[in-house]
Amino acid sequence: MREIVLDTETTGLDPLGGDRIVEIGCVELVNHVASGKFFQSYINPERDMPEGAFRIHGLSTQFLADKPVFAAVADKFLTFVAEDRLVIHNAGFDLGFLNAELEKMGKPIFLPVRAIDTVSLARRKYPGAPASLDALCRRFEIDNSARTKHGALLDAELLAEVYLELMGGRQAVLALPTGPARQPGGEGEVYNNGAKAPRPHEPSAEEKAAHAAFIATLNDPIWNG
Repeated sequence: MREIVLDTETTGLDPLGGDRIVEIGCVELVNHVASGKFFQSYINPERDMPEGAFRIHGLSTQFLADKPVFAAVADKFLTFVAEDRLVIHNAGFDLGFLNAELEKMGKPIFLPVRAIDTVSLARRKYPGAPASLDALCRRFEIDNSARTKHGALLDAELLAEVYLELMGGRQAVLALPTGPARQPGGEGEVYNNGAKAPRPHEPSAEEKAAHAAFIATLNDPIWNG
């Protein structure tokens, strides 16, 4: 099972009002395990960078000036995500921007049913609790100290860890351990003391003699009646 954890950075909040994507970051998961494959690209939005957006991600108009436009990276991006499921934090936001860019190029858009929204997952699992990426990193003790500013690839990497925790942790299936025994002392420990050879069912001559001697000491056992 292949899934793509995806995040974008933008110039603002409204793709229909002229805001554009400035970075895409994707991380590949195979059977809920990060494969090490990723896609990342900065994108020239062909417009200025508002101060509010710059304070969030630190990507300036000057930095993005020589970066490719979305149309130049679209095919490579679409090839990477292929037809696989997308994992996105607040999926409606990122899909709105991606679809606005794809529509400008006359390409098929991403349908909402294709995405798993981790905000919705978190709110269902922890009703009333904060569901931001930072809050979920704190809940699951995921190190996000490098996240001094938003960055699409870094956020996708953090979201991949959060997603696995929301889905039940890194051990996605129930299986008996096969490695060496673990020592007690941690929460959720699974103990495996190693398999023992089956005991022979036939008693030895010594065991038979000991049993007969024991029976002889009993006072009028019922099976002698």
